[in-house]
Amino acid sequence: MPTVDTRAPATVGAPTPPFRHPFRKRINLALFAIGMATFAMLFSTQALLPDIAADFAVSPDRASWTVSATTIGLAVAVLPLSTLSERFGRTRLMTVSVAVAAGLALLLPLAPDLSSLIALRALQGAALAGIPASAVAYLSEELDARATAGAIGLFIAGNSVGGMSGRVLTGWVAEAAGWRAALAAVAVLALVAALLFRALLPASRFFTPVSLRPRAVLRTVGDHLAKPLLLRLYAIGALLMAAFSAVYTVIGFRLVEAPFGLSAGLAGSVFVIYLVGTGSSALSGPMLNRLGRRGALYAAIGTAVAGLLLTLTAQLALVLLGLVLITGGFFFGHAIASGSVSRVVTQGRAHASALYQVAYYLGASLGGTAGAVVYHRADWSGLVLFSLTALLVTGAITLYATARARVAPVTGLAA
Repeated sequence: MPTVDTRAPATVGAPTPPFRHPFRKRINLALFAIGMATFAMLFSTQALLPDIAADFAVSPDRASWTVSATTIGLAVAVLPLSTLSERFGRTRLMTVSVAVAAGLALLLPLAPDLSSLIALRALQGAALAGIPASAVAYLSEELDARATAGAIGLFIAGNSVGGMSGRVLTGWVAEAAGWRAALAAVAVLALVAALLFRALLPASRFFTPVSLRPRAVLRTVGDHLAKPLLLRLYAIGALLMAAFSAVYTVIGFRLVEAPFGLSAGLAGSVFVIYLVGTGSSALSGPMLNRLGRRGALYAAIGTAVAGLLLTLTAQLALVLLGLVLITGGFFFGHAIASGSVSRVVTQGRAHASALYQVAYYLGASLGGTAGAVVYHRADWSGLVLFSLTALLVTGAITLYATARARVAPVTGLAA
């Protein structure tokens, strides 16, 4: 008889229905905390790019590799680590991942040069890869579909809080004590969130381990990649993140330059707008039920497009409003797309989620690096065109799915 996750005793008798999980609130809080730690560490250098570029005397696109290397490391490692989570358990893998990532965070302030900093950031991204796919799979196993949608929204809301708090914290600490002290502050924040996660998360009750057979893994991955709906969701996740990452990688450079001329602390404070993502992610469950998957995606894309156009102005208030709309639209669309992946598969959930994360973080790497290059050569208007193109392609994919559903209505993974 298969055993449960190594931290949990075997369930005796009829299991408690997942949506009646006695520790649901603890699960939500624990996943919120680890989501916060993940994004705080993942994008910890993003608000510091102007300072890092100045300190090492490099261009913005070279400094942006301290962000892109982390997302590339995560994208490369997420599928192998999701395979380990199928064998050793979601809780164990998430615990090890956040501990290693936090340990590497403590080393970042000691990096002697840009190459060392980029290398450490790549390793940190690989360590963080054990969290996203395992978290979604854990929630899908422990809670029913109704509760899972809300819990995934809260996990992504934790991402937005972590992204916001890490960037705002680094902006003000960097202004007072330099970017190295700012990275040390993020490390402390991540450690606190990681300890909170470990204290709150209940043991798995419905996890069943599988053997580590390469052929079985490849077969599962191949099955997922053969399903049109999953491929569309993966593409949507990549494109949304490319547009979003491009904006937030470059916004710090724009705000400290003319005509705005903000200080590093004030420019970093702009990332408080990430809190908008907390609200829009948490609303993903109710809005999905009301609008449906494609309707919700249209709303998300339209909101982000409107925000991008507003940032073309030279008025700070309108630029900030534009960032609010971009952030709300992105996190809402990401919650819809990632949550849909977990709902439309019944086997190999961790692998399905991992493939989404691969696409999502490759999109982040593309957006961060290409966005910095475009901004360096074509200023903010070129950056807006880049992100707008990604969003319009996302809309075209969704429109194709809508037309296909109207011509030949189907259900399940072909929809």
